[in-house]
Amino acid sequence: MDGMQAYGAGKAGGAFDPITFFQQPQTIIRIVSWLFSIVIFGCIANEGYINRPDEVEEYCIFNRNQNACNYGVFMGSMAFLCCMALLALDIYFPQISSVKDRKKAVLADVGVSAFWSFMWFVGFCFLANQWQMSKPEDNPLKEGGDAARAAITFCFFSIFTWAGQSFLAFQRYKLGADSALFSQEYTDPSQDGGAPYTSFGGDDVESPGEGGGLANSDGAFDGSGGYQRQDY
Repeated sequence: MDGMQAYGAGKAGGAFDPITFFQQPQTIIRIVSWLFSIVIFGCIANEGYINRPDEVEEYCIFNRNQNACNYGVFMGSMAFLCCMALLALDIYFPQISSVKDRKKAVLADVGVSAFWSFMWFVGFCFLANQWQMSKPEDNPLKEGGDAARAAITFCFFSIFTWAGQSFLAFQRYKLGADSALFSQEYTDPSQDGGAPYTSFGGDDVESPGEGGGLANSDGAFDGSGGYQRQDY
């Protein structure tokens, strides 16, 4: 098949069309996930650390649990980089001529997207729990509350955007697997267990001059016995 119409992409070596690329569902959902990661990272990094009026050191707004803020910042930054890498892979994907390499890329997309969906589910539960446990006296000025709620909200949305990426990648895998299975296992019914083809004029076909009607006919007109009447 040489990579033609395999796993959701056309023939390798084709020209890149940015309009078609940005209209693809997986591209749109990757960009949305990329924006969500920026929001989560920015909310926690900029307004996720507060302190009391009588304190100098700043603490995490989520129940003063540094692990909660570190988790959100780390996941936001890594999801940002992962989205960029997957977008780059989508751009390069049509240039991959090997069907096996395309299969590996699609399977990696399925696994990575499912992993990030799970990690955002864990992050949503973690941040929401720590936010509920936060004490009002730790933040008397009520600073950063909107940013904290926004980070939790977009963690929740990210669960579904990454799950959507995994679903779309799995659909591409099924489409490519079905195409590859047909091209590799299809055999011509005339050559699959049937009788061998015999050309016209083979050994089983009686040739002229070996007896039969033609031989008698030749004998009737050889000139040795004169004219003989033919019965029809």
